Amino acid sequence: MIEIVDVVRGRYFDSVRLMQVSRAIGDMTGVEAALVAMATDLNLELLSDMGFAAGRPDATTPDDLLVALRADGRQEAESARAAVDRLLATPADRTSGAIFSPPARRTVESAARSIGANLAVISVPGPYAFVEAMAALEAGLNVMVFSDNVSVEHERLLKAEAAERRLLVMGPDCGTAIVNGLGLGFSNVVEPGPVAIAGASGTGIQQVCCLLDAAGVGVRHALGTGSRDLSAAIGGRSTLDALAALDADPEVSVIVLVSKPTDSGVSEAVEAAIAACRTPVVSALLGTAGVTLESAARHAIEILSRPWPELPVWRPDMAPSGRAGALRGLFSGGTLRAEAYAIARAGLGPIGTEPGSSGHWLCDFGDDRYTRGRPHPMIDPTIRLEVLASVIGEPETGVVLFDLVLGHGAHPDPASGVVPLVEAGRRSGITFVASLCGSRSDPQGRDDQARRLTEAGAEVFVSNAAAARRAVHLTQEVGGA
Repeated sequence: MIEIVDVVRGRYFDSVRLMQVSRAIGDMTGVEAALVAMATDLNLELLSDMGFAAGRPDATTPDDLLVALRADGRQEAESARAAVDRLLATPADRTSGAIFSPPARRTVESAARSIGANLAVISVPGPYAFVEAMAALEAGLNVMVFSDNVSVEHERLLKAEAAERRLLVMGPDCGTAIVNGLGLGFSNVVEPGPVAIAGASGTGIQQVCCLLDAAGVGVRHALGTGSRDLSAAIGGRSTLDALAALDADPEVSVIVLVSKPTDSGVSEAVEAAIAACRTPVVSALLGTAGVTLESAARHAIEILSRPWPELPVWRPDMAPSGRAGALRGLFSGGTLRAEAYAIARAGLGPIGTEPGSSGHWLCDFGDDRYTRGRPHPMIDPTIRLEVLASVIGEPETGVVLFDLVLGHGAHPDPASGVVPLVEAGRRSGITFVASLCGSRSDPQGRDDQARRLTEAGAEVFVSNAAAARRAVHLTQEVGGA
């Protein structure tokens, strides 16, 4: 076994791109382990956890690039190391949403002036994001902060500065946005249209975009506000600013506001802002009885006086297995899991949130405790596939519910890892239901992904709420645990 651990000083790459490169190198023949990441404390700790004999390199900074490889032999290791350089040198691919090459060394202000920009996307290690985002605001730019691990205090300061300058801060931890029809971060390919979306939920925004796309209605803007924006500490600053901006756009005919349960005081402020809007606003507060992302999309369509279509459903030729057992939910989207959890709890009673919980459980594998030092499961589904392989071997499992999220930045073929496990589980009598969050034009091919899942034996829904209702029904039908 051969190991290579290199540190490239002062060479920065976007975290999403590095996750994609790590996955590609790890898939090479003869490569046992690969980590291509910035040399943050978290990634250096992960290097040790992965068992690299060289241990933690000395005198690194978060601006240094870390390349660690373990392969069967020297030739495989050297080939993998050369492939890292080759992949990182590849020009940017605009269809993937990834950033391949490091940005030119210039100030945010000079870069914005040179191209006439009015929006900056910040994706640097969390401790450095505040300085870069503040520089962007001072340069007169709206800001999307893709970075996470930004302190609450820094978020408050950024959003207060933005309010003073009449600018918008999306984030921190904003993974999804569409601005004037241009997708940023994890976004689906949808046509421009009369609907605008705002929300603190990335996959919630994606699901509404995809449901509208299935109905033939486009999206003009989708503004992520950051996962903490509606907390008492932040006070909904970006949500309120986003609502005002969207309401002022004459090309927006209806606004959809997506959120998880919020602080009561913040909710009152948001409700007052909604009441003051001239544009109709559909509020999708998940956790409220009867409210789903599907019902919000449907309401928006009704406001536009458009017909609501029969949403795509793909069903296998084989009937449900009918094996009695518990419901297991394995999600990569936190809001998709939250929506499914509310539906499952209403139909089945108490629901656990972790694998190994007694009875039914639904888990979000995109939660911080699962992504610490790992790519998000929308990029690299390894950890979720490992748990799924374990789940189908448990005699207590009756129905498995899972999501696949498509679009820019996501895994290029998420069905490929799931299909063999669905086939194996079907042979054991387990029933599978899939929530496929994707648009008709996503690069992974929504309909092809659905076809392959269906051929393996899964029922597939574009509506996450419909998938959850179906999984609950199947569990009740066979007397689940």
